[in-house]
Amino acid sequence: MSDRLLEMEEFATKTGPKGVINDWRRFKLESMDQENLPPAKKELLRQMSTPGKPQEDGRSALNRKMSVQEYELLKEEDEGCLKKYRKRCMQEMHDKLSFGPRFEGVHELDSGEAFLEVIEKEHYSTVVVVHIYKVGVKGCEELNNCLDCLALEYPSVKFCRIDAVSSGAAERFSDEVLPTLLVYKAGDLLGNFLACTQHLTGEFFATDVEAFLNSYGLLPEKELAGVEDEEENDVE
Repeated sequence: MSDRLLEMEEFATKTGPKGVINDWRRFKLESMDQENLPPAKKELLRQMSTPGKPQEDGRSALNRKMSVQEYELLKEEDEGCLKKYRKRCMQEMHDKLSFGPRFEGVHELDSGEAFLEVIEKEHYSTVVVVHIYKVGVKGCEELNNCLDCLALEYPSVKFCRIDAVSSGAAERFSDEVLPTLLVYKAGDLLGNFLACTQHLTGEFFATDVEAFLNSYGLLPEKELAGVEDEEENDVE
């Protein structure tokens, strides 16, 4: 059996009802402060970690029913531990399901050739957002600032910008249609928003641009910042 198939089998085993319970049990045992446990609980923990029946292998030991004493030990301080466990599970799922390149910041394109290359040669799973702008045109500078923020929030999206003059198609992108947002994936044009600031309020922010793109389903789901923020708030 290939390594990939073994990995998939392990993931499927862990995500079934019994697998989730066993994985939670293992995580709780590993995360407990064993040094400060009372002697009786230490002994119970030892028995749980190394079941007494020598004929039990690792899998059958995990699948055995949980005793009342074991339950009492595991349920203590469950709330904090459960949050850590949830974060770990979400991170593992994200790591397994995420693929494709990662980006930092907004990429400046300096020519029409660079514009075509980023559309045609980028990874097929990557959403490419291109802002066509011109210095001095209302809304262009503000939109550039918004994309700088969104690029940090969505590292799997490739945000780019190009001056209309540098694109070699200035006649097609007159001041009246700027700023323009173009959205591509796998070489296909998914969104073509001319004078896109007309869809936003007079004073707009990154969250407004985010909501606009999300209204067309053009941005992927955000990553795990929400879980991390929740844990930071709990610490405070």
